[in-house]
Amino acid sequence: MSRKILRSSPNAALDKTLLNRYLDLPQPDDKILAEYIWIDGTGEGLRSKTRTLNNIPNKPADLPIWTYDGSSTYQAHGENSEVFLHPVAIYKDPFRCNNNVLVLCETYDFNHIPCATNKRFKCREAMDSPAVKKEEPWFGIEQEYTFLDVDGRPLGWPENGFPGPQGPYYCGVGADKVIAREIVEAHYRACLYAGVPICGTNAEVMPSQWEYQIGPSVGINAGDDLWISRFILHRIAEEFGVVVTLDPKPISGTWNGSGAHCNFSTKTMRAPNGIEEIDQAIDRMKNRHVEHIRAYDPREGKDNERRLTGICETSSIHDFSAGVANRTTSIRIPRSCAEQKCGYLEDRRPSSNCDPYSVTNALVRTCILNQ
Repeated sequence: MSRKILRSSPNAALDKTLLNRYLDLPQPDDKILAEYIWIDGTGEGLRSKTRTLNNIPNKPADLPIWTYDGSSTYQAHGENSEVFLHPVAIYKDPFRCNNNVLVLCETYDFNHIPCATNKRFKCREAMDSPAVKKEEPWFGIEQEYTFLDVDGRPLGWPENGFPGPQGPYYCGVGADKVIAREIVEAHYRACLYAGVPICGTNAEVMPSQWEYQIGPSVGINAGDDLWISRFILHRIAEEFGVVVTLDPKPISGTWNGSGAHCNFSTKTMRAPNGIEEIDQAIDRMKNRHVEHIRAYDPREGKDNERRLTGICETSSIHDFSAGVANRTTSIRIPRSCAEQKCGYLEDRRPSSNCDPYSVTNALVRTCILNQ
């Protein structure tokens, strides 16, 4: 497998140890590197560029607004190409270390109107409402993904044919069951360093498929944390010469797809007898199933059509369902919550390539604001 990667991936062929010679050079105390990160016009791709600052930023307002060429990111035309970057969240940079930072940004067009893919703007409006703040919504997002080689084949799969059937790979151990654990471990440590609340990881059902969990994150932080964790994952995989795909169904047929299951609770749900509020929230979601499906992947349900088929641990995209400890439903109530009569629910419908701002926005508007 390693010989194949080295042959097909220029990144993997580079000697990464040579970089340390330059990273070990002293960085001036009055110079900070800020990596500005944003979502491009696809609603899925991440872009970034670096600028030098003269002071350590303590909050997003300390960072300057910047611009970029939106005609090269599907967000503007060449004759009016500048798009504005508004810093909204700061994380420690696990790649350059020192006092350098990763800066998550919202995007605004030339009229200072949020870009079409700036889903954070509407999400922030909902999260800032008094009713939502009172309920302190918590989110835990389970991000599934798959490693590919640069030719688009799942990493480690036979060039002709398929690996053995699913069964031994989920939470597996051993060279015949697990692929690219090195990237997973590097990602875990880098997220912790950056300040991302990553709380777990495991190999998934399909070989070369993995999952990590972000949270609990409160309000708007859930989307911020997940997008930065994705950036870190793509950036680390880049160094290994491996591609990360968030495609919800990278391999057709009976191979498991990838989701971004969203665990959600409010203060009322977490309180004694909160199961009543959980049941009410499920009723509200049932009435807005179509709207949620549209919000849960970048192509308004078209990607999830391939994944939510009613097989491979999914519900049908056409029907809403809920149940205790049932992974074939739209909404799962964990058995512990059913027994304790309080806690949280798991929305299993979001696709792996969802925009977490759209998901969390839909949940609070439906379940708390009743909109």
